[in-house]
Amino acid sequence: MDASANAAAIAGNPHAEERELVAAIRRRDRKATAEFVARYADGVYRYVRSRLIPRLDLVDDLVQDVFLAAWESLPGYRGEAPLAYWLQGIARHKVENFYRTCLKAPLPLDEASETRSEFLAEIGIDEFLDRERLLEKTRNILTSLPEVYRLVLRWRYWEKRSAQEMAAETGKTEKAIERLLARAREMFRERWQHE
Repeated sequence: MDASANAAAIAGNPHAEERELVAAIRRRDRKATAEFVARYADGVYRYVRSRLIPRLDLVDDLVQDVFLAAWESLPGYRGEAPLAYWLQGIARHKVENFYRTCLKAPLPLDEASETRSEFLAEIGIDEFLDRERLLEKTRNILTSLPEVYRLVLRWRYWEKRSAQEMAAETGKTEKAIERLLARAREMFRERWQHE
């Protein structure tokens, strides 16, 4: 196919270029592989980093895992969705696997007491007006929490996972996940009030 015919085919199908890139990678074309990484690494890195803060020491390894899983799964890519979305789905699963592994670990003995208050109920609506300050304060507090609390809160509120889903994926009981969430919310609330 000449260049003009190829350009016309791509213009008629927005995912044709991505399917051609995938086909070239599967033929072990090194330039295509380098282009794939160059084109999508920043987006995958930003997504993974935003989910793992402050565990930035793990970001590079998890991004590498995402691309390795993608290369292994390329034969199944049908081009029905943009490659960026497909890669984000793989990244989401890798982050969830990370959360699941961390949440399966035994809890420390010095846990905070349970709470009956809800995570956002204690914050107050007025503070939502200054979004940037709120986000920075939230990040700082999450960073200061023990890792298991930080992860369970991110999984619940950023990834929108229910206690039942988290229990099923970690092998813990739903009640254990609810207690863990309650302790994490209580510690978050206490630090929120004192920051």
